[in-house]
Amino acid sequence: MNKNLKAYIILWATQAFSALGSGMTSYALVLWLYASSGSALKTAMLTVCSYSPYVLMSIFAGALSDRWDKKKTMLVCDLIAALSTLWVLFMIKSGSLLPWHLYLINAVSGLMNTVQQPASEVAATLLVPKEYYQKTSGLRSFSQSLNTILTPVFATTVFAFLGIEWVIAIDLATFLIAFLTLWLFIDIPKAGQGGKEKEPVLRSAKEGLLWLKGHRLIFDLIFFLAAINFVASTYEAALPAMVLSKSVGGEKALGAVNICVGLATLVGSVVAAWLPAPRDRVRAIYVALLISMSAENFLLAFTESPVIWCIGAVLGWLPIPFMNANMDVIFRNEIPPEIQGRVFSCRNTLQFFTIPMGYLFGGLAVDIFFEPFMAAHGTGVFASFFGSEKGAGAAMLFAVAGVAGVAVCLFFGRLLKKYSWSEKQDGKQG
Repeated sequence: MNKNLKAYIILWATQAFSALGSGMTSYALVLWLYASSGSALKTAMLTVCSYSPYVLMSIFAGALSDRWDKKKTMLVCDLIAALSTLWVLFMIKSGSLLPWHLYLINAVSGLMNTVQQPASEVAATLLVPKEYYQKTSGLRSFSQSLNTILTPVFATTVFAFLGIEWVIAIDLATFLIAFLTLWLFIDIPKAGQGGKEKEPVLRSAKEGLLWLKGHRLIFDLIFFLAAINFVASTYEAALPAMVLSKSVGGEKALGAVNICVGLATLVGSVVAAWLPAPRDRVRAIYVALLISMSAENFLLAFTESPVIWCIGAVLGWLPIPFMNANMDVIFRNEIPPEIQGRVFSCRNTLQFFTIPMGYLFGGLAVDIFFEPFMAAHGTGVFASFFGSEKGAGAAMLFAVAGVAGVAVCLFFGRLLKKYSWSEKQDGKQG
């Protein structure tokens, strides 16, 4: 293990382990809620509630994160999120768990993630030498993709044989390992303050926005990703409704699609970690997203085969770690570490506000328009494209999302032609 990366590797590994436990709980609760309600909207509301506080509070959270000790911030946020999960366990044991309880818990967890993420981002910057930014970004993508592979397998197995109580117990155990490791063994350096006095929170948040306004490359990339996130979250909201509803689908098919997403991002992460730097990172981001948007939605929309759905998942997600790695390198080199917390949080609000909107739109569109439309017109030409059983409406929405995703890439591709970014340019915009 490289001694310059030892602390980061330990932190990354234990946090990734904890994320696996959290992912298992989230996956099991999604299955529970869709099985009990049959509603794409109610299931999508889990993510809406997670992201809403994240979007609304990110700007202020980043300003606070720049003022607070990064390690203490991460510990407190993890602890509150774990206590929320423990409350879910108590509600299950008492037989009184309702959907609104899950919405509330997700909102609390989302708020904690809002405060914790900018602290974690800055901690990574402070622990990792610049020459390892791309490789450590690949490691983060690797752990995320591995968790995506393992989460449906572990969650479904434990849920089926031992019950949701044991899924949550595993979640809490992995949290405890990560919490104690960070508390006892990780020393996060202090970010430089440049001799400045601490500013009021609102002024600090404004400084993050003003920095973004003055750096158009970062600003335009953020809005490119915001548009992509809307399309992608619409897809995510419709996915359980289609795969779980169709006769060729079900829980195993949904698990297989999610496993393929994880395998694709796992392979993509390894490739991203070891590929040489591209000549132009901005163009690399655009090309990766265009490939992703051109594949998955259409293959899920127009086919009735879980095998083809899995192929679509692979093609859609394989380029994403490469895109993320290049975004990460540009952001960490362009944004000074002492203001990264507030700038990353402004980025979070601007880039991710479309995710709850996309989930809400996707859930509403499936339940209110596409499924009723296909039920009334599920014969002839529409049935030949999307099928005639329940889930055909979600498939039709995938086709719309595919067209929208390609259109977004083409529009921003023209906008981003005026930029280029490479290490040889020393981070300057071309």
